[in-house]
This record gives sequence, structure tokens and C-alpha cells, in this order.
Amino acid sequence: MTVLLIHQEHKKTQYFREPLTDKTSLEMILIPKGNFLMGSPPQEEGRQSSEGPQEDVTISQFFMGRYPITQAQWRAVVENTSGEQQLTPNPSYFEDDLRPVEKVSWFDAMEFCERLSQKTGRKYRLPTEAEWEYACRAGTTTPFHFGETITDKLANLNAVSTYGESKAGKYRGKTTRVNEFNHANAFGLSDMHGNVWEWCLDFWHDDYSEAPRDGSVWLTGGNENYRIVRGGSWHGSPQGCRCARRDGLSPDGADDNLGFRVVCEAPRTLA
Repeated sequence: MTVLLIHQEHKKTQYFREPLTDKTSLEMILIPKGNFLMGSPPQEEGRQSSEGPQEDVTISQFFMGRYPITQAQWRAVVENTSGEQQLTPNPSYFEDDLRPVEKVSWFDAMEFCERLSQKTGRKYRLPTEAEWEYACRAGTTTPFHFGETITDKLANLNAVSTYGESKAGKYRGKTTRVNEFNHANAFGLSDMHGNVWEWCLDFWHDDYSEAPRDGSVWLTGGNENYRIVRGGSWHGSPQGCRCARRDGLSPDGADDNLGFRVVCEAPRTLA
């Protein structure tokens, strides 16, 4: 097990770096505890009924990957571990070490987290849906953590469609490298909008009527045939990339717009 080192950068972002190989590591950002209003207000453009009613949720601090898991990080874990489920070292359609890994199912992502936990001695997992939205918003209440709109200069999406007062932009038709736009939210996280949909732990629920108020994983009363994905993707519309946008997909689905990022519980000494 490696020693947990906490570093501090501008904007007081705390993080640690998890070595995976001599050349590859995983940056984990400390997401501070707090509360937020989960979901979208009725007047938000593109809002769907599944994004309400808005709920006040309290979140404990945790660590989250600065970026979606990259192909290099995926390979570093998969090639140096074993587990109950077989994982291919190179599942992605758009091959590049610094692009997010894609074409991975929810089961694949869960297996990766289990192997990463065994390798490092720390407990890694997928985020809950509430943790993901809280981390994405980073204290904001707008449709995007950038503000009221989004463009192709800020994220990788199908910007031929527009949102709010934005002008039509480009459609790249593929993933981009993580941090391609060199823009992070207030917590220090990049690529929360677009590029790849990100798997969460939760079962699908039609709305937030009985959602947990503590940010925990929501399984009871849901549809276990579907898992939550968040964040939109490279071929998604701007409205599909909003902080509050949620969708449910089969957990064995694996497409070139499906990836994930990991979380790790914060040590008590940081409380």
C-alpha cells in the first residue's frame, strides 16, 4: 500500500496522487463536505421530469478522480491485476492513452474498482448519483458549472445544437483527451460535461421523490435493470450535458460514449 500524500495547489485544491505504474498515476481530488439542491428547477431549459423534485442533500467529504479513467490508467490496472471478471486491456474505440476509456459496461467499471482497491489497499468505487452531481456543480446552481450555457470551447459535445444564448459550434465526432480544454470547476475537476457518460452506483428511479438526503447509494424501490449515467457525451446535445441531466442504461451496455471516474472515501484525519 502506498503512502497517502496530500498536496495543495492554487484555489486550495487538495489531492493525492495514486501510483499505478512507474509512468501512470491517478489524481484524486478532495471534494469537501457540504449540502446542495439536487436536480433542476422547473424553468431550466431542457429539464426532464426525472430531474425533480429538487431535494436538499448533505454530502460527506470524499475524493474523486480529476478526470474520467483514461485508457492508460485502465490498462495499468487491468494488466497488473486479476479478478473474478475478465477485462480486456484495450476496450476503447477511440484509442489514445490520454483519452477516457470507453466501451466499458457498469460491470466492467465495478470490476475495475475492485481491482484498483486490491492494488492500492484503499477502497475505490463508483460515485453515487448524488455525489456525482454535487461534485459537478461545485457550489453552482446553473445548468453547467461554467454558467448558463456551454460551447465547444468548454467541452466535447455535439455543439451543432445550441443551448440558451450559445451559438452553434463544432461536432468533433469522437472523444478528446482528458483536460483538452484546460478548464476545471471550483473543486478542481475536469471533463464533467461531455466527452463520455459516467457510470454511477445507483439503480434508476423515475424521480427524486424518495431519494436519500445523505448522498448515499439509492437502490431501494428502483429499477435494477438500469444504472445511472451522468454528464453527457461527445455526441450528446448541450441540454444532455447539464449538471442535472440523468439517464438510465443497462449495466451490461458498453458503447463508445460510456466511461466512468472513481471515488475514494476521505481519511478521517482530513475531516
